[in-house]
Amino acid sequence: MAGEAFRYRTILEVAIIAVVIYVLVGTPGFSTTTNSKSLPSQQHEVPVAKAKIEQLVYPSKDLKCPRHDYNVHVFATSPLVLYIDGFLSDEEVDHLIVSSNDKWKVSTVSNEGREMVDDSVRKSEKAAIPRDNIVQCIEARALSFQGWPQETFIERLWTQRYNVSGHYALHYDWGMATKQSRRVSSFMVYLKGDCEGGGTNFPRLPLPKEEKWCEFIECGGEEGVEGVTFKPRSGSAVFWMNFDAEGRGYKETIHAGMPVRSGQKIGLNIWSWYQAGHKIPDER
Repeated sequence: MAGEAFRYRTILEVAIIAVVIYVLVGTPGFSTTTNSKSLPSQQHEVPVAKAKIEQLVYPSKDLKCPRHDYNVHVFATSPLVLYIDGFLSDEEVDHLIVSSNDKWKVSTVSNEGREMVDDSVRKSEKAAIPRDNIVQCIEARALSFQGWPQETFIERLWTQRYNVSGHYALHYDWGMATKQSRRVSSFMVYLKGDCEGGGTNFPRLPLPKEEKWCEFIECGGEEGVEGVTFKPRSGSAVFWMNFDAEGRGYKETIHAGMPVRSGQKIGLNIWSWYQAGHKIPDER
């Protein structure tokens, strides 16, 4: 009898363990109906790395781009912050604006895994632009500028439009960073800057002493605004690294799109995403 009791207890323990494992793996084969309000949208249930990979773009195999020259000014080295004068040509600027005209949608912010509109944080419109030859050459230029880093790819390009009172509160571009995947760098490219205000402010970067920088940054100062504010000059860009060599985010890269007081600003975001082990698909 004692042997049978021991055997029954062992079977019961195994059964309990099996049930626990079944629940932990998500009860495969068992469907339930859940209130959609209790879960994030399906988009945010996708693992971050997979979701980002789906947003990465790759050049066409036969892509050929014309030579384009620009001037680079080193603003800071740690973190690396560069000002690129003439990053885009006038023709490229016009093309991007025209390509965006019928595609504007209200910009959203992410809050606890949900995409939502919050004008107090971000007030602008965004447009996903078609990847024609001109756009692909801009993508290629952004990678070339960085020395074609390994396992690093350009994310889908978006333009941003800021009308009067449009702004983007202080934020980082880090995203969901891990050792295997992270947004390593950012370009803030200006397409249209016919406005008052609208600069890109880095409150933790010190103002330079050299007055020649006043061509590219606001030197007059603005009450209550700290750090450095880059002017939205058409065709120019600000580039910065978001992480150090060890994968630690630079706190100095916190930045904001200052409110547009009059006129309109249009910008282009170029983000580079590092994904360990990822390769360009054979079919593209």
